[in-house]
Amino acid sequence: MTNKDSKAASYPPPTPTAVSAPFWEAAQEERFVYQQCADCARAVFPPRAHCPHCWSQTLAWQESTGEGTIASFTVAHRPGHPAFAELAPFVLALIDVQDGFRLLSRLTQNPDAGLQVGDPVRLVWVASGDWKLPLFEPIPVDGGQ
Repeated sequence: MTNKDSKAASYPPPTPTAVSAPFWEAAQEERFVYQQCADCARAVFPPRAHCPHCWSQTLAWQESTGEGTIASFTVAHRPGHPAFAELAPFVLALIDVQDGFRLLSRLTQNPDAGLQVGDPVRLVWVASGDWKLPLFEPIPVDGGQ
């Protein structure tokens, strides 16, 4: 399900490359995909032409659960790029995805909501112009939808 970003932004769209195009194509279908190495079976994210663990070039796309935990986070009050200024303050977090990789993403959560490292999160799709971006939101303790 795609959410509207509570703070509309006009930040730059993604720039798909030959390697990342399958990720962005799946994102438009609200599917969160990552690569898995056929030789060492480890997850690979962000998309790459080879496995960073064993250097194999035999990578296959897998669909992620989109669930994970907060490994670390910070509140950005002064974004590094002016295009993100209208979103501030916002939460940037390192997410340990259950499928075995870590990524940097923005949380849809209010920065004053009492987030903690280890809190469970799930993926939400946020519309941004012609794109759908993968962001994360905390999973309520009762597992609510």
